[in-house]
Amino acid sequence: MNKKRAKKKPVKEVAETKTEFKEENKVIEKAVEQVVQAPIKEIEKTVEVAKQIVQPTQTIASHSNRYYSPLVLNIAQVEHISMQELENIAGNGVDNRVTKEDILAYVELKKKGLVAAQPVVQDIPKVEEVKQEIKVEKTSEKSQDTRLTTNNSNTEIIEMDRMRKLISQHMTNSVKTSAHVSSFVECDVTNIVRWRDKNKNAFQKREGFSLSFMPIFVEAITKAIKDFPMINVSVDGDKIIKKKDINIGIATALPSGNLIVPVVKQADQKSLLGIAKAMNTIVQKARTNTLQSDDVSEGTYTISNIGTFGNIIGTPIINQPQVAIMAVGSITKKPVVVEHDGQDVIAIRHMMYLSHTYDHRVVDGMLGGMFVKKVADYLEKFDLHQEI
Repeated sequence: MNKKRAKKKPVKEVAETKTEFKEENKVIEKAVEQVVQAPIKEIEKTVEVAKQIVQPTQTIASHSNRYYSPLVLNIAQVEHISMQELENIAGNGVDNRVTKEDILAYVELKKKGLVAAQPVVQDIPKVEEVKQEIKVEKTSEKSQDTRLTTNNSNTEIIEMDRMRKLISQHMTNSVKTSAHVSSFVECDVTNIVRWRDKNKNAFQKREGFSLSFMPIFVEAITKAIKDFPMINVSVDGDKIIKKKDINIGIATALPSGNLIVPVVKQADQKSLLGIAKAMNTIVQKARTNTLQSDDVSEGTYTISNIGTFGNIIGTPIINQPQVAIMAVGSITKKPVVVEHDGQDVIAIRHMMYLSHTYDHRVVDGMLGGMFVKKVADYLEKFDLHQEI
């Protein structure tokens, strides 16, 4: 009897042990599940945070070489800080980078009204989220200006029209592309002034438009380009493209205040009268907004008459993809030492400065300096008795 009872007792204990084992298994499985799920949740949380930080980099893009951390860009997006503002913030980080503390300090100053409001940059999306109320006033359709008036009556924000944007991009690109260097020469244009005074009335009556100095300047430049053809080139990577045609661009100010550069094609094949007629045609088309794409293309060298505005010297920006540009200053009377019959005498002469800006990647100082001096020589040797 004792033996049979002894056999039944272990069976009950085994059943209880199995039940406990199952319960322990459930506890272990639950614990394992929690251990596995915990990292997953942390990873998902980390990914969500990363998304919030990385996403703003898609809406704010820097056009400079300055680096911004995702955190700084995120703060800029949340606080509606434009890229133009961001690039003006002084950075205290490595290589002058803007730190979290820098941008937060800027935000506080802006909230207190201690930072002037900056115009919104056009290439940043979601500009409609900017809280500042802006009233848009349309001006005449001819100029296509959009004026933005802020709440501050002492400030007016003027949005660039399409042409001004193109000019801005073109000039900025030129400065970034070319290594600009300028040389200056003063030349005596007394003979040119006297010749024009003698012929301008008859010319106006015969041709129907006024005789200006510009055709003479263009003719002198075309002659100098023939002497120094490496001025008439463009750059393509590490290759120099030498142009056979001499097409002179004429920088022309428009009534709207913008600038355009119509081109006199094959100026070296034209007489002085031919250059004058071609110039009159394209300038009139520019001022009446009737230029065609062919009228402003294929220029190989550009001249700008800054003397029209009373300026004597200027440093023009190269008209890409050309490698040089010349500015002619105003003609002024001044006492000059000249040689007469082997003697130095002081005489009143008509003098003018030529400013030559060139791309130092392919035009060195010797070529750039010799070219502008050659133009001055042609102007000073102008034939006072020639006809037009």
